[in-house]
Amino acid sequence: MAHFIDAFPGRFISIDGNTYTYFGGTAYLGLQNHPVFQGIFIENVKRYGTNYGASRKSNVRFTVFEEAEQHLAQLVGSEACLTMSSGYLAGQFLANFLKNKKHKLFYAPNTHSALFINKDKNHHSYMDLLEAINKHLNSDNNAVPVLFLDSIDFSGLNYPNFESLKRLPLSELILVVDDSHGIGIVGEKGSGVFKTLQKLGTRQLFLCASLGKGFGIQAGAVFGTAKDIKAMENTAFFGGASPASPAAMATFINAATIYEQQRTILKKHLAQFWELNQHKSLFYYMEGHPSFSFNNPKLTDLLFKHKIVVTDFNYPNENAPVMSRIVLSASHTKEDIIQLSSLLYSL
Repeated sequence: MAHFIDAFPGRFISIDGNTYTYFGGTAYLGLQNHPVFQGIFIENVKRYGTNYGASRKSNVRFTVFEEAEQHLAQLVGSEACLTMSSGYLAGQFLANFLKNKKHKLFYAPNTHSALFINKDKNHHSYMDLLEAINKHLNSDNNAVPVLFLDSIDFSGLNYPNFESLKRLPLSELILVVDDSHGIGIVGEKGSGVFKTLQKLGTRQLFLCASLGKGFGIQAGAVFGTAKDIKAMENTAFFGGASPASPAAMATFINAATIYEQQRTILKKHLAQFWELNQHKSLFYYMEGHPSFSFNNPKLTDLLFKHKIVVTDFNYPNENAPVMSRIVLSASHTKEDIIQLSSLLYSL
């Protein structure tokens, strides 16, 4: 059931005049309605304006974009970075850049639609994917295989150990990873998975991500070698697109201390929930990530009856299966975690 609201769904949401605790969404660090974070953002809006619609290739340019991109690249561990107005656009940008006659595209199970071009489809299992890639490599087709996948696919197939990925001929592959649900949350200081994947010996590694989930700003980013990022920067796709808000980019730079504080709070909530949770077998989960997927409509109904709302809808379209997920946030309190855990204990 869709619930229509009139304020940001932080710790609480109001539905039909009733207050519910919200354990859903993707605001993992609880930043979007964090007073200090908002204050930083508002001050940057006063300086940079509410929107900047000019091309990044314009003769008048904000320095804050390059500063934020250097900061992001250093954090993630890549040579270079480009930012865009959304994570979805960043995924499309990267997929379009790599879709050419020199490349053969493959999609791992559960890959997000942001990385699809036209009628691309993902493989339903890594076994099928391995067979398809090996068949291509043994053929007369010299196109380099490019594999797209989501780091956090909510099934546990990839992050944190990437065991299925390690069985592929990675030295022959260009690997493209969407880290939208990882960057800002997992890895050292929220660096995401780039450094982990670098160790796997892929032919080449690209990464894209939304900055809205882990960093609380409306923006996306792509990461790769300095040579490739420069080539992307010179495309009409990049030059013709409006950039992310410069106020958002400045806020990303200014809010480093808040990010670290909120990650510390989230880790404590995750440890508390893990200790109190008596029904771990109910969930698909990934160690270190604050999301717990499940397939039990009765659980959703039980939680709603006790004034708790979780993520529960058909995704990414009405014909897709229902996605049900409990999501912990830094905006929650210890008492919220205890309340949630006690309801699960009663099952």
